[in-house]
Amino acid sequence: MKLARHLNARLVANIARPRLGSSRYISSYLDLSEEHQMIRDMSRQFAETELMPIAGDIDKDHLFPANAVKQLGELGLMGVSVSEDYGGAGMDYLAYALAVEEISRGCASTGVIMSVNNSLYCGPVEKFGTAAQKEEHLTPYANGSKLGCFGLSEPGNGSDAAAAATTASQDALSGEWTLNGTKAWITNAHEAEKAVVFATTDRSLPGSKAISAFVVPMDLPGFSLGAKEDKLGIRGSSTANLILENVKLPKEALLGKQGDGFKIAMMTLDAGRIGIASQVTKFYPINVCLKKKRGTIKMEMG
Repeated sequence: MKLARHLNARLVANIARPRLGSSRYISSYLDLSEEHQMIRDMSRQFAETELMPIAGDIDKDHLFPANAVKQLGELGLMGVSVSEDYGGAGMDYLAYALAVEEISRGCASTGVIMSVNNSLYCGPVEKFGTAAQKEEHLTPYANGSKLGCFGLSEPGNGSDAAAAATTASQDALSGEWTLNGTKAWITNAHEAEKAVVFATTDRSLPGSKAISAFVVPMDLPGFSLGAKEDKLGIRGSSTANLILENVKLPKEALLGKQGDGFKIAMMTLDAGRIGIASQVTKFYPINVCLKKKRGTIKMEMG
């Protein structure tokens, strides 16, 4: 399902309205435009009919919700804000937030899988990729045919984007890049086919200028995965290390310019936080309801 094309022109007027006596802008679901109401309702219906009945089994048995992810792609929800030219729905980040909220209410694992593909993989590729890169590395991921991931965190550096121990060295003649290093706690690791990976390309420069970003196919020689983490929750989404040992990339794999990696990481994480916040807004009230229910049962049992 492709959603409305003319959303952005109507967004500002419909979403937030000032309240008398205050300089703040306060919005509510009642202020949503028709297009935003449509994507919220569609996502809610999908969550209730397709995800809630299987969410418990997905989490308990570490099951990747492959069929649900495929359906989300068909609905345009694996690339909500990506241009329709590259397989996305062509909407905005409010639409994305609403969709992630509702999908996460139905299944936390599916919400995380969807969120990472949207904002942490498709986001930087669309914003910083060339036309050729977008055609190859974006379209199949925005339309849900394939899944991407985001390789920033490392065992010794956490998510410090200016301190990547992973290195990328370039051959002076061929321009080919060789990547070595380990990325840790990567969401979608075992299901993704490509990763946006950050590596140090020039140690002579200050940290924030030494980092570059690459789009890396995960089936290349030297690329391997660590074991799946046995998490307490959100277990339908795999989390594991990405291990790169002399992985060879063509010069065209560089995303943006050399040295742009820190900027790309920071801008991508800004968008990623929208997805995380959207997931939490649905987790929290459910958690409160469960605690209240358990509290009542405890009181009744004495």
